[in-house]
Amino acid sequence: MWRNIASNALSFLVVLVFLFGGALIWAQSEYDTAGPLDAPICLQVERGSNFRRVSDELVSQNAVSSGMLFRLGADYADKTSDLKAGSFLVPEGASMSEIVDIVTRGGASTCGTEVVYRVGITRASVQVRELDPATGRFEEVAEFDPAEGEAPEAYQQVRQQADTRYRIALAEGVTSWQVVEELRQMDVLEGDVEEVPAEGSLAPDSYEVVPGDTLASVIDRMQQAQEVILTRAWQDRAPGLPLESPEEALILASIVEKETGIPTEREQVASVFINRLNQGMRLQTDPTVIYGITKGQGVLGRGLRQSELRAATPYNTYVIPALPPTPIANPGRASIEAALNPDSADYLFFVAKTLDPSDGHVFAVTLAEHNDNVAAYRRLEAEQANQ
Repeated sequence: MWRNIASNALSFLVVLVFLFGGALIWAQSEYDTAGPLDAPICLQVERGSNFRRVSDELVSQNAVSSGMLFRLGADYADKTSDLKAGSFLVPEGASMSEIVDIVTRGGASTCGTEVVYRVGITRASVQVRELDPATGRFEEVAEFDPAEGEAPEAYQQVRQQADTRYRIALAEGVTSWQVVEELRQMDVLEGDVEEVPAEGSLAPDSYEVVPGDTLASVIDRMQQAQEVILTRAWQDRAPGLPLESPEEALILASIVEKETGIPTEREQVASVFINRLNQGMRLQTDPTVIYGITKGQGVLGRGLRQSELRAATPYNTYVIPALPPTPIANPGRASIEAALNPDSADYLFFVAKTLDPSDGHVFAVTLAEHNDNVAAYRRLEAEQANQ
């Protein structure tokens, strides 16, 4: 009898082992298999939250089939203590294991609210945006000028949220004075800088920041980024350029930046100035004269006077037979690369093609061709004046 009992117990144990093994295999498969989520969601993980709350939220949004299995999987992977606060984009069909990785890997939030501080040529703005998980696109919630009165309620609210992301977007061609003045208006940054950084030393780009970052640290990041761009571009420069140093390349790049906003024209504009330097001609470019007047502190807001075009100043390239002493703005990567790898054309002149700056320029090799192009432009001006 005892033999039969032992035999039955052993058989029962074997069955239990097989069942347990089968359950583990099923659980592992369920944990790694695509989940039931039929559209992306933005999962909010509050500071101080835990995996039970996260799993309950995922179940309520039909993102996982089992909250308990989700928690067990996270515990088995030893990630329970790695939960991060923030807003996380959970893609359609994400498996439990993928979701656990999303909420534990760290880094910046991947969805939710974003505040973008834009520093532009003529104005600065603050934009509050919300990511639509379904489209993957940001929708504008509010926009305002930080220098004009109190910030709207929408901005005040998101500034209180711990998972709000912050970004500074620097436009190509802004001056260092503009950058410092606008960054001083941003309540997300702390501290100040003793002096305006050298013109041209800041890389126009997008920079992630967090509340408490100092203005000086952000400026330092911008300078380091520009140094890397300039160093690499200088190493890859075309042979035979009339530029003796990276600093001269930066000066020329800033002129190219201010002369055209058309990406496809940068190499052509650069070729004009390179050809002029090679032939000992004056650059004769208005943006340098304007910088000599404003010192980069704001927009001139009017046309240049004849007396200003004749004045002998270090930035008047109608008078001096060389580059100005410093850059006249902060050029972007594309303008730096164009200055160091210009088009091979023989152009020496260019003028606006139409009254619309977005139409670009028409280029010429000879003065006669250029005079014809200028005459055509003057006719357009006269026609507009008579309308």
